[in-house]
Amino acid sequence: MAAWTTDQTAPSPRSLTRTIAVGDVLIGGGQPVRVQSMTNSDTRDVQATGRQIQDLAQAGCEIVRLAVPDPEAAQALPAIKKSAPLPVIADIHFQHHLALMSLEAGVDGLRINPGNIGSPRKVQEVVRSALERQVPIRIGVNSGSVEKDLLRRFGGPVPEALVESALKHVLLLEKQQFHLIKISLKSSSVLNTLAAYRLLSQRCDYPLHIGITEAGTLVRGIVKSSLGCGLLLWEGLGDTLRVSLTGDPRDEILVAWEILRSLGLRARGPEIVSCPTCGRTEIDLIGLTRDVERILQPISRVFSVAVMGCPVNGPGEAREADLGIAGGKGKGLIFRKGKVIRKAREDSLLEAFQEELNFYLEE
Repeated sequence: MAAWTTDQTAPSPRSLTRTIAVGDVLIGGGQPVRVQSMTNSDTRDVQATGRQIQDLAQAGCEIVRLAVPDPEAAQALPAIKKSAPLPVIADIHFQHHLALMSLEAGVDGLRINPGNIGSPRKVQEVVRSALERQVPIRIGVNSGSVEKDLLRRFGGPVPEALVESALKHVLLLEKQQFHLIKISLKSSSVLNTLAAYRLLSQRCDYPLHIGITEAGTLVRGIVKSSLGCGLLLWEGLGDTLRVSLTGDPRDEILVAWEILRSLGLRARGPEIVSCPTCGRTEIDLIGLTRDVERILQPISRVFSVAVMGCPVNGPGEAREADLGIAGGKGKGLIFRKGKVIRKAREDSLLEAFQEELNFYLEE
C-alpha cells in the first residue's frame, strides 16, 4: 500500500506495471487509466450489440467486453468486431472452444478464469492460440469463483484467497511463456477488494483491472465503486477501470470518468458544479440542472459549467466557471469566465444558456 499523509494533495505515483496492448490501446507502464465497460445486449444480435458499442464509445468507453456464452455468440463476433470503434474483449467461462472461436474471430483480448475452462491441455490450447496472435488475456478472479481448496485453506473468499487464485492461474500461463496478462480481483466488498489488490501489487507487476463487482443499482453502485476504485487509484493502483452498475452501461462510463476527474488523473467532457438547493432557491434549479446536464452530455471537450440557485454563493461560484448560471427570483444571470454576459427570465434561461454554450464552443 502506498504511504500517504494528510497533506497529500495528489494521488501517489502510479505503480509501474508492464505494458500490454489491447487492440490499439496501450495499458499499463504509465499509460492513462483506461475506461472499460461491458455490453448487456445479446451478443448473438449483431445489430443491437453494434449499436450499444457505438453508444458506449460516444460516452467515452475505450475498451468493451462482450459475453460469449455459446457458439452462436462466438460466430457473431467477426461482424461485431468489423464495425466496432473500440477494442473488443471476449468474456469466456467454462468452454475453452469458445475462447478458440473468439480468437479466430479476431477479438483484441480474452477474459477467462483458466481454472474453469477445462483441463491443462485445454488451457494450453487457448494460451497457444492467444500467443500466436499476440492477444492478451485477463485473468479474472471474483469472490464467487475462488477454488474450493483455497476456500478451505483460507476460510472463505478472503483477499489472500483471491490473490492465491490469481497467481495460480498466472503460473499456468507463464509456464507457456505467455506474459500478455492483465489481472482483476473483484469482490462486492470494498474492503476485501482494496486488500486483495494491495497484496497482489506486492507480488507481481502485471497490469491491474480494477472495479467492485456486483456493486448494485445506481446510488449504491456509485458509492461503492467510487470508494473502492477511488482509493486504489489514489494509491497508484489500477490500469483499467470498470464501474459495475445494475443499469445502463453508459452510466458506468460517466461515473468512471468522474472518478478519474475527481482525482486529477484524466478528464473528459464538461464538469458541472451545481448547488444542492435550499430555502433560498427561487427557481426550479433541479430541473434546470438536469436540462443543462442533458445538453452537455454529448460534448467531450473539457471545460467547467456552474449552475447555482441563489445570490448568496451563486454569482461567486458561477464566476469561477467557464460558463455559469446564477438563479434569482424567476430569472437568472449567465456568466462567462467571470463576466455577466446575459440576463434572462426563468422560462428562457435554458435557451439563453444553450445559445451562449454554442458561441463558446465555436470559439
